[in-house]
Amino acid sequence: MPRETMATKRERAMLVEERMMAHYGEGACSLDYRNPFQLVVAVVLSAQCTDAAVNRVTPALFERYPAPADLAGARLEDIERIIHPLGFFHSKARSLQGLARTLATEFDSKVPQDMQLLQKLPGVGRKTANVVMCEAFRDARGIAVDTHVFRIAHRLKFAGPSADTADKTERQLLKVYPKEQWLYINHQWVHFGRDYCRARNPRCADCFAADLCPSCEA
Repeated sequence: MPRETMATKRERAMLVEERMMAHYGEGACSLDYRNPFQLVVAVVLSAQCTDAAVNRVTPALFERYPAPADLAGARLEDIERIIHPLGFFHSKARSLQGLARTLATEFDSKVPQDMQLLQKLPGVGRKTANVVMCEAFRDARGIAVDTHVFRIAHRLKFAGPSADTADKTERQLLKVYPKEQWLYINHQWVHFGRDYCRARNPRCADCFAADLCPSCEA
């Protein structure tokens, strides 16, 4: 395949997004939450486990600790007991309590609507901040690159071999997609990754974007 120009890549990306929008709409968050605080907690818990697993433990967590101050004052072992099924529960419990204390003491118990301030919360990196900005505030400042987005970006050749981290992959995606589409990419691609572009045995023969994917040419 000849080297693709950026202009041609952007045209192909636009066609991919048109089909994603037709198939998934704007996409829907797989995590259950009722407010920005619950969303931040759920996204932190989703690291290295499935959203479905997170949704099974958060009802009890949110019922017992509905506000940052409640979680900040909890016993660490009580938080661990609730989130134990998710794995990595020791470090996740510390992160949750740390972010709750930071919200309660520095942000008047309100989740900040700012990328840099969000990343000051324990356990919150750029990916989590991107999810919160897009999902809770409808204010896309980037594209959240999780395992699905990373995989799909490389299979579609929107990210090159040098983009070997989530941050590098995001930077390349931001050059390909216009800002008005950043809001939808993560949710759409998460569903697409589960339905079609799976890590193992991708369903290329059934994929609605197969003709736009260089990895499906063979």
